[in-house]
Amino acid sequence: MTDSGSTRDGRRRARPILIWTIVAVLVALPAAWLGVRGLLSGVGANARWADPDPRCDIASRDCTLVLPGGGEVRLAVAPRDPIPLVTPLRLQVVVTGRQVESVAVDFIGVDMEMGYNRARLAPLGAARFAGETMLPVCARTLMRWEARVLLETPDGLLVAPFRFETRR
Repeated sequence: MTDSGSTRDGRRRARPILIWTIVAVLVALPAAWLGVRGLLSGVGANARWADPDPRCDIASRDCTLVLPGGGEVRLAVAPRDPIPLVTPLRLQVVVTGRQVESVAVDFIGVDMEMGYNRARLAPLGAARFAGETMLPVCARTLMRWEARVLLETPDGLLVAPFRFETRR
């Protein structure tokens, strides 16, 4: 014969443990995803970010941002006006006032995760870099993007964010 009081007490003690376990999992999974996403993007905590320019739209013209610690970076995308999806894009980055060892551009979906979209640019000399990439198609008609120009310098990683939109 079982003691129904002890079974009920056991269930009462197990319920808070189960609830706290579920809460811990629900908190840990998004935190782990954000950490892995940060590692995959290659933008660590030590990166220094340029201030974005809300007036700049690389879908309509070349844009320049001031870099932290001095210098500037200009990004040009072609074709543009509008920037097409699933079509080869030519990227050109020009850096002035800073020594740069390598350049890459990450394309990040602002409102929707779009996976890993990084283009490594080849040096052309005189602080100019160029390369090609392609933006994936999105289920949304209007997609907001951030092109993060990643500049490896002797002083560490600099990130210059450029915002734009695409339509399908």
